[in-house]
Amino acid sequence: MTSLTQRSSGLVQRRTGASRTAAADKDGGSGDEDFEPRRGEEQQEEQDKGDSKETRLTLMEEVLLLGLKDREGYTSFWNDCISSGLRGCMLIELAIRGRLHLEACGMRRKSLLARKVICKSDAPTGDVLLDEALKHVKETQPPETVQSWIELLSGETWNPLKLHYQLRNVRERLAKNLVEKGVLTTEKQNFLLFDMTTHPLTNNNIKQRLIKRIQEAVLEKWVNDPHRMDKRLLALIFLAHSSDVLENAFAPLLDDQYDLAMKRVRQLLDLEPEGESMKTNANELLWAVVAAFTK
Repeated sequence: MTSLTQRSSGLVQRRTGASRTAAADKDGGSGDEDFEPRRGEEQQEEQDKGDSKETRLTLMEEVLLLGLKDREGYTSFWNDCISSGLRGCMLIELAIRGRLHLEACGMRRKSLLARKVICKSDAPTGDVLLDEALKHVKETQPPETVQSWIELLSGETWNPLKLHYQLRNVRERLAKNLVEKGVLTTEKQNFLLFDMTTHPLTNNNIKQRLIKRIQEAVLEKWVNDPHRMDKRLLALIFLAHSSDVLENAFAPLLDDQYDLAMKRVRQLLDLEPEGESMKTNANELLWAVVAAFTK
């Protein structure tokens, strides 16, 4: 499966013009992972303290927002990675919210990609796409692995009996969520042979705040230890790279800042997920998703 192979050079070519980052508001820190659903949701509220409820974004929405062209309102036609990347976002979002985790290890520890995904709580998340994915995981017996779920939710399976797992129109549904939150708007564009619904950016402040968070994580606020980083922000960097949209957050940087940011992203990508997942307070499912995209 090409979308899950390692992308050592998966970043699109960077613009070298004189564009610079627009001024952005300071954003509050994100909440840490908690396996209890109620506490996880409370920490989500803490993460977005200072923002209105309408501007709280899921990992899927953040990755899509990074990939959307501001004026055109659609992702690159050449990006064939974002589909599987968004499914990885769903699994990590559900893990951070305490809904999913990996099966327990025995005396002989299995690799991350060999362990099954288990439903820990089926409490509704309030997000239709997340609840749909959670329902699939809960009702599937025997359980599937992280890599299998990314493929199944993307519809990348040769088994016709498993095609019903595919989550359809994910990008359009996420874009509509962003329209409801006041981030995007909806337009119709004519492409000679067909009309297409597009979603141009309408609230640039939210996107600039997102970009600033990512830039600061690998520049001013770099801590040189993934376990001291906020788990949601760490996951966002990994999944934005896997979806080939991380470059969009770094393109406005000065040359020396860009080089430093890319060097530190490469440090994260070179980490060994198996070893990182065994450290204290690590989210094993997060590292399993990372392993699925970098194996």
